[in-house]
Amino acid sequence: MKCVILQPSYIPWRGVFDQINRSDVFVFYDDVQYDKRGWRNRNQIKTPRGKQWLTIPVYSRGAQTEHIAIDQIRIVWDNPWNEDHWKSLQHAYGKAPHFERYVPLLEKFYTRHDEHLADFTIDFTIALAGELGIRHVRFLRSSELAVEGQKTDRLIAVLAKVGADQYISGPSARDYIEDDKFKASGIGLEYMVYNYPEYPQLYPPYDAFVSILDLLFMTGPEAPKYIFGKEA
Repeated sequence: MKCVILQPSYIPWRGVFDQINRSDVFVFYDDVQYDKRGWRNRNQIKTPRGKQWLTIPVYSRGAQTEHIAIDQIRIVWDNPWNEDHWKSLQHAYGKAPHFERYVPLLEKFYTRHDEHLADFTIDFTIALAGELGIRHVRFLRSSELAVEGQKTDRLIAVLAKVGADQYISGPSARDYIEDDKFKASGIGLEYMVYNYPEYPQLYPPYDAFVSILDLLFMTGPEAPKYIFGKEA
């Protein structure tokens, strides 16, 4: 059984959904330390003025996020960031060929008022996976599994807990994963290779690394072909 363990992120790029689709079990790694400058609460879209960050405000000043797990990070609701994000998407993609197809889904999420960041981003990612036809995957959160350990040892503990015999990792993890521990555990290890075809975008130049929403708005039901090489 193949498994992916990945930190939850906000409207991630298509590579994440490729990993999801290749797995039997996808574990949102939500009980590890929150990283302020990562993708947990932000992503990029294309606009006529270039790329734009959409960032969910969180309580992150000083020691408030130091040594705090992702699943404990709270969203700031002083300002209606959700309305701003929805307006930004409408302005940037309102004329995209398939924008209207996803309006009901987006309105559903951008009217939510979750207290915790991970609750919002995880549910949103699962819903977007469904739009791409991914329905065979079992989704779990590491915070539900009660495993211990550090770094590679903890990854292997999660994999053992869910009964996986194959781990699919992003390529950047080569720098820190201890391959010998995987060999000793009997769990196979493979790394993703991201190599996707270009698709039409509204605003040149082409950028492969923006949010999955860009691909969905531009290609609609054909989006899976630009990730998995076939339709859903």
